Amino acid sequence: MIFDILTIFPEAFESYFNTSILKRAQKKGLVKIRIHNLRKWTNDRYQTVDDRPYGGGAGMILKIEPIYRALKDLKKERIKSYVILFSAGGKLFNQNLAKKLAKKKRLILICGHYEGTDERIAKYLADEEISIGRYVLTGGEIPAMVLVDSISRLIPGVIKEESLKEESFTLTPNQNIGNIKNLKLKTRPEQFGPELTAEGLTAEGLTAEGLTAEGRSRRIKNLLYCEYPQYTRPAVFKIGRKEYKVPKVLLSGNHKAVETWRKKHRRLLKD
Repeated sequence: MIFDILTIFPEAFESYFNTSILKRAQKKGLVKIRIHNLRKWTNDRYQTVDDRPYGGGAGMILKIEPIYRALKDLKKERIKSYVILFSAGGKLFNQNLAKKLAKKKRLILICGHYEGTDERIAKYLADEEISIGRYVLTGGEIPAMVLVDSISRLIPGVIKEESLKEESFTLTPNQNIGNIKNLKLKTRPEQFGPELTAEGLTAEGLTAEGLTAEGRSRRIKNLLYCEYPQYTRPAVFKIGRKEYKVPKVLLSGNHKAVETWRKKHRRLLKD
């Protein structure tokens, strides 16, 4: 398995990837971890990787141009690659997703930073957006470490096979209870204990058939929204003959229209 990590803080990875199981896996040739400084693919004297968001707002947004150039260069190796972008609104990472990704030959991990990344990166360059939890981090470096660690453990030879069979989140077919909504209960829901949850609710919001009316109501109240899509320079990005443009409203200077657009395009977070 090859991991290529795109970041503007390559030094953040040095210690963690050079210790314990990951260090041994690399020495054995089972895992290859390559850290790339995104600034290498800039073309100005200041090595600019970010710019202000269109439509106004706080923070800086990572530009699409250096990331596109980096991906184009890395893919010249002609190893089948799967590109992952870390974002707060991405698919929630779990053990099943780790198992799926462990079957890939090569993962290219894009670490966002500051206020986020230009939305066109997620739309046109990444194969998947992933989040490691419903909280906000400074950048994608820690999520990248989490992915590399959890996926590497699943690669044959990295750790003992017996350890994988008996660890958390690993069930044999006979143990797999499937979707909790289809589970037939032999005791009252309260006897599950508060630690058992489904759809983010404790046993108080569960029945054998699924969610109670109260549980559904609580689920709706607790819906989480992610921040609206962000864009930065250039207004038009070309790949061959194709043009990928920033939404016109963000270039209009009409603050009310921009606010309306942003409210409309907030993404509902899904587990």
